[in-house]
Amino acid sequence: MHEERRQPVDNSQPSPDLVQRGKFQLDAEIRILETWLLQLDETRKDNTESLAARKAYSDMLQSRRDLLATLQKHR
Repeated sequence: MHEERRQPVDNSQPSPDLVQRGKFQLDAEIRILETWLLQLDETRKDNTESLAARKAYSDMLQSRRDLLATLQKHR
């Protein structure tokens, strides 16, 4: 029988480099999502595909902003 070995969980803070890279990545994703939402604003408001995309991108944008806010606490 195969016995699974688990490593102890490291509850320490993430490295400053990892936090900085995460912030950079989230900033880039936020800018992209904001651009996509601006482009969708130029489409017809009654287009169901545009409405669905707008909702999905808005949800993703809020998620990225929440993650970035959490990372901002790790200074």
